[in-house]
Amino acid sequence: MKMDINKYSSKITQDESLPAAQAMLYAIGMKDADMKKAQIGIVSTGYQGNPCNMHLNGLADRIKQGVDQNPGLLGLIFHTIGVSDGITNGTEGMKYSLPSREIIADSIETVVCAQFYDAVVPVVGCDKNMPGAMIAMGRINRPGILVYGGTVKKGSWKGKDLNIVSAFEAYGEKLAGKISEEDYKGIIKNSIPGAGACGGMYTANTMAAAIECLGMSLPYSSSNPAISEEKGHECFDIGRAIKHLLETDLKPRDIMTKASFENAIALIMALGGSTNAVLHLLAMARSVEVDLSINDFQRISDKTPFVADLKPSGEYLIEDLHHVGGVPGVMKMLLREGYFDGNCMTVTGKTLGENLEMIQDLEKARKSSGRLATPSSRSDIYKYSMETWQKKVLWPKSPAKKVNFLQGRPKCLMMSLKP
Repeated sequence: MKMDINKYSSKITQDESLPAAQAMLYAIGMKDADMKKAQIGIVSTGYQGNPCNMHLNGLADRIKQGVDQNPGLLGLIFHTIGVSDGITNGTEGMKYSLPSREIIADSIETVVCAQFYDAVVPVVGCDKNMPGAMIAMGRINRPGILVYGGTVKKGSWKGKDLNIVSAFEAYGEKLAGKISEEDYKGIIKNSIPGAGACGGMYTANTMAAAIECLGMSLPYSSSNPAISEEKGHECFDIGRAIKHLLETDLKPRDIMTKASFENAIALIMALGGSTNAVLHLLAMARSVEVDLSINDFQRISDKTPFVADLKPSGEYLIEDLHHVGGVPGVMKMLLREGYFDGNCMTVTGKTLGENLEMIQDLEKARKSSGRLATPSSRSDIYKYSMETWQKKVLWPKSPAKKVNFLQGRPKCLMMSLKP
């Protein structure tokens, strides 16, 4: 049954006792016909100071074009903040990173609820953008779709492929006297060639993959490169998809269930995702009142195969995965082998299994094992995370592979924001 798709915005646009509010809407260019449309809040985390976010305002414009072309919808763009982990890492600026997640969540919730938007479409790019937006969507529980800004393309210097880790490695080679100043500068200047999030299975790509698997973004959103025709098509298609969510009243809490969180965890285990996913998925689950604990990560890790060879620990980038079938290709393989619940609902209005029926299999001609491996020491990092959680010791930011356990005097990670 189709619902009234403007049930929130109509409280402002259709109430004669709010003439000043309506006058302000006419002032921004709305016409009489627009007053009856559902208002879609499109929130961009775009800003110029970070390659992960520098292109997001353009994607938000593209989304608005797609929204406005769907009868009965009106897209309205607003903005929120972001912190670049890549820039602040190793500096005092990093202590603002995790708090920015909560600021993002609070600011999106504030605008959507205060402005009476009927749906929300966050456009995100860097580490804390994704969970911040998802926490807000969970709290608000109005129809919404998350759009990931996409991964960056490979860099190159003298015929060698580069990514952000290349910059760290070049610094080590410089200190060891193994690289010339020309090559050092060449690598630094060319490691990141333009817009997009860090190219390996770092936190941004990890969370984007998890959110797509949760069912909260359109298929391929997490692996469509930032600068690609596919990303442009994805953004334009949001209008049609968000209208369907409004008409069917399909909301985040209908999609973000315990089973869908378990699917997301299984995916990041298979891909070797960042352990930061533990921190963020727990917070996201809490926003929709799903009972998820760190023990669930270890339980799922114990039985999930590690199938990817992605950086920072492996050889390949998300761009490479995109060319052989993307994240949906991996999801289809895991579903076929019994590691996913295909009955979970998604923002397409179809179940995960129904979405994956239309997805092509991963290409056979790829440099990988070509089969599902047995769960191995790859999963131990989550055991270490749980143990360190209990013992209050420091653990490394790592992919889902075995690393050395760090033990010693714990460092305080909750630092004051005061100078």
